[in-house]
Amino acid sequence: MRITVNGDVMDIEDASTVAGLLALLQIGRERVAVETNMEIVPKASYDSHTLLPGDTIEIVHFVGGGTGDVDETGQ
Repeated sequence: MRITVNGDVMDIEDASTVAGLLALLQIGRERVAVETNMEIVPKASYDSHTLLPGDTIEIVHFVGGGTGDVDETGQ
């Protein structure tokens, strides 16, 4: 079936789940958020949330960094 992931059209197996898509893309599920058709998919549902033909998926990676320190200007 055909879906769109972060703006790129791709073909995946029918009845794929969010967890299966992340595995296919070699993306760890620990530091990502996934949205299907503009709705957030809870991490607890990644294994059971089945994707459908035509779905639009957005995957956002969380990146850590910085010290969290704020200088006297508030930046």
